[in-house]
Amino acid sequence: MSQTVRLSILEDDSALRRALSEWIASDPRFRVVSEHANAEDAISSLPSIRPDVVVSDINLPGQSGIDCVRHLKPLMPGTQFMMLTVYDDSERIFQALAAGATGYLVKRASRQELLTAIADIHRGESPMSSGIARKIVQSFQRVEPIVSPTNKLTPRERQVLELLARGFLYKEIAAQLQLSIPTVNCYIRSIYEKLQVHSRSQAVAKLLGV
Repeated sequence: MSQTVRLSILEDDSALRRALSEWIASDPRFRVVSEHANAEDAISSLPSIRPDVVVSDINLPGQSGIDCVRHLKPLMPGTQFMMLTVYDDSERIFQALAAGATGYLVKRASRQELLTAIADIHRGESPMSSGIARKIVQSFQRVEPIVSPTNKLTPRERQVLELLARGFLYKEIAAQLQLSIPTVNCYIRSIYEKLQVHSRSQAVAKLLGV
């Protein structure tokens, strides 16, 4: 990290805000360029300050830290936003990430964890407390697998479609599967109807999940 990283802090607790500022300023890699006690002040000030990283609480008087990030990220695409909060529930985690945050630490993180996370987020990584990362993985694991539209096909229809995907002509498919050409045509019409497509290329795209 060759240049000093410019940081802004958004935290309504004045004692904690001062402690964070002192922690960050104690590291020569970083410089605190502004401090804000609420989202409204941050929204009006940060676009002109343009820090490299914003460390933000979520629970703020007035607008939340998530609302603040959602407002500022489009105006400051080069700024990285890291949430530092007591909340570790999945809903707030995903709301913050969807709003544009790229890091998420809980407030019980140590000084070294915070400084390491700031360095990481400035390098383009997405630092998260280990418990947060675990919750995200668990949430993805609970998502139902996407059902492929080709699951509607019978085993024989799938065979026909796979041969279509390999470039076989209708007569070649008939010979390969020991079927008549009219029967192959019936299978293909059924495939098109089930997949709601109108051409070989569209049917193959459904098979490949494109």
